[in-house]
Amino acid sequence: MVENKGAPGVDGLTVLELKPWLQAHWLNIKQALLAGEYMPAAVRKVEIPKPQGGVRTLGIPTALDRLIQQGLHQILQPLFDPGFSGSSYGFRPGRNAHQAVEAARSYVAEGKRWAVDLDLEKFFDRVNHDVLMARVARKVKDERVLKLIRRYLEAGLMEGGVAMARSEGTPQGGPLSPLLSNILLDDLDRELERRGHRFCRYADDCNIYVGSYRTGQRVMQGITAFLEQRLKLKVNADKSAVARPWERKFLGYSMTGHRKPKLRIAPQSRKRLTEKIRLALRRGRGQSIQQVIEGLNPVLRGWMAYFRLTEVKSVLEELDGWLRRKLRTLLWRQWKRVYTRAANLMKAGLGKVRAWQSATNGHGPWWNGGASHMNHAYPNAWFDRMGLVSLLDTQRRFQSVS
Repeated sequence: MVENKGAPGVDGLTVLELKPWLQAHWLNIKQALLAGEYMPAAVRKVEIPKPQGGVRTLGIPTALDRLIQQGLHQILQPLFDPGFSGSSYGFRPGRNAHQAVEAARSYVAEGKRWAVDLDLEKFFDRVNHDVLMARVARKVKDERVLKLIRRYLEAGLMEGGVAMARSEGTPQGGPLSPLLSNILLDDLDRELERRGHRFCRYADDCNIYVGSYRTGQRVMQGITAFLEQRLKLKVNADKSAVARPWERKFLGYSMTGHRKPKLRIAPQSRKRLTEKIRLALRRGRGQSIQQVIEGLNPVLRGWMAYFRLTEVKSVLEELDGWLRRKLRTLLWRQWKRVYTRAANLMKAGLGKVRAWQSATNGHGPWWNGGASHMNHAYPNAWFDRMGLVSLLDTQRRFQSVS
């Protein structure tokens, strides 16, 4: 928890300040916990934009409540996790999104070439407390623990100095929320297994793989009824669909329509990266190109670490080329004056006549960023020397290590 640091809650107490504070107050906190009388503080409401639009509401507990939730998690995880489905991959030790994506591909390769893509509407905001606590109580018998968990679920959401009571939902932001989501959705996993379905679930993102469109429609109808009646969860009909797996995305990936499908980066994921790069470049117009590259590299490495499973390399080649053109365009913008452009082109190795012709061509920055004079002056090797991360080369290195 100290390593992650994290934003303070409503009391303003940081993680680094927590230890000395506990030395003075822990005895009273411990007594309240053992007596079942501890009352969590309200959580601080934070809204962050979703990649697909809209906002995601986070509830940031105080540093003390994060510590207590982490303690609960360490006790409850070993109690519940061994009984979870093998098709559940999210927020579990030894499991990750890559395993889920590879399992999805294997089901399609088996011939399950239709996907029932379920979207749970505002899942973390709509969790029914009574339904969830009934599932927790299956394995937790200590009334003090059950009461404490419910109090965390019902802790007020603080915004603008006013705490609003909650009767449903488990806002993301606390250490306990991911485990509670798995406890609730384990009933969905068991129902899918009982029906003999192939599926992959990562938190509230669930895809079921079937052999025909008609079967998919029947499964969508049946599972929607199960979720709404048994778990009191609502399926978003507008975002859910029965479709070919290569027409949908799962955890940022899609796949090709081959008999043995290949994993590829979903178009939406590519778009999110380019938008992030555009924003970084707008911020970097007053920086040196070296500073811009140093700011971009962690983003590129992190993105490629996640999408290293992609088998369609052309997307990476296109993104590498597009980024270098954007950086050449940035250089052209920064030079501004005709004389500066001509001087820098000559400095980069162009002849005087060609440099002046290029500097006075009258075209805009994007055109010049892709023109032969800028490619000649600043070839790919120049960006390599500047240390710019290549997505394609990075993926090759990941593959050679694995």
